[in-house]
Amino acid sequence: MTLSLTLNRLLAATALAGCTLAVAACGTTGLPSAPVRATLETPSVGTAGEDAADDPAIWATSTPARIGGRTVQGFVAGTDKKAGLYIYGLDGAVLQFLAEGLLNNVDVIEGLVVDGRPQLLLGASDRTPGRHGIALFLFDPAGTEADNAVRPWGHVATDVTEPYGFCFGHRDGGIDGILIGKAGEVRQYRLDIDAAGRPVAAELRRFDVGSISEGCAVDEAGDALYINQEDVGVWRYGFNPASGTIRRSVGVTDGHTLTADVEGATVLQDGARRYLIVSSQGDSTFGVWRVDGTQPLWAGRFRVEDGPTVDGVSGTDGIDALGGPVGPDFPEGVVVVQDDVNDRGTQNFKYIDWRDIRTALGL
Repeated sequence: MTLSLTLNRLLAATALAGCTLAVAACGTTGLPSAPVRATLETPSVGTAGEDAADDPAIWATSTPARIGGRTVQGFVAGTDKKAGLYIYGLDGAVLQFLAEGLLNNVDVIEGLVVDGRPQLLLGASDRTPGRHGIALFLFDPAGTEADNAVRPWGHVATDVTEPYGFCFGHRDGGIDGILIGKAGEVRQYRLDIDAAGRPVAAELRRFDVGSISEGCAVDEAGDALYINQEDVGVWRYGFNPASGTIRRSVGVTDGHTLTADVEGATVLQDGARRYLIVSSQGDSTFGVWRVDGTQPLWAGRFRVEDGPTVDGVSGTDGIDALGGPVGPDFPEGVVVVQDDVNDRGTQNFKYIDWRDIRTALGL
């Protein structure tokens, strides 16, 4: 056991003991959770009165792009799992809505060239009857047309019973998509383009997590694939399909670090440091690990409390994070989370400045 890991565990034990003296600082019976506040929020998703808002994905660019008649420095894609896909500005405003059915988890990735033009690729787990699999979309960052927008591109069929989680990653010069079925089935696909400019996919690996699973995140630099098994905890697999089914536990639903259900997962690059952030839905907190070393190290928990203009966050499902400049309001990164109980209207998405989280946890 390394000295840093030993010290980390001692600090965690000390923090747990502190909960008995400062219950207000703890999520429930868990380790203390540092309070932060959201900077802004989106409007409620269109499907009112239901569990609808689910998962966000963030894209940022240093070169302004045109979408929905606006010039932007990025956007946030967010699913309404009862109806389709929202595209929000970095200010939370709705730029576009695609009525594309029962989309659950969404991710975005650069590095795809279609017809000689670099495209942003969006993918979402699709539970729409008759087309279970991955729904794919494209956006042209250099498009100048008045109607430039995210557009449907194609579909990847799957044999999982109910598509649930989804995430992208670069590997060996290409793009892989990870689809997770609700029962814990995992399929890894290499995505490509055929001669007609349409998407094709080759299955590279399949395995089972063991029970209901959803959130996933790829850490390309660490060759890691993180998958949340909702009632068990967080697993680290290799991202390279050759690693097979070998896995290591990162965190468990012990009621201290995480409380079931364990939902969304994301990896944030902050300079030379990388952090895994996981939604602990059962106690409305978020666990954070530093993952740029030889093994994940516990970094703390945070919660999103009420602010003067934006309410707090409860029961988060999906989460995404992006480090570095993300528009003018988030110069060092942003974390976007789904809010289960919104104070005005139905479920929506909240934006949190990464600097606030970093300060609250002393990172």
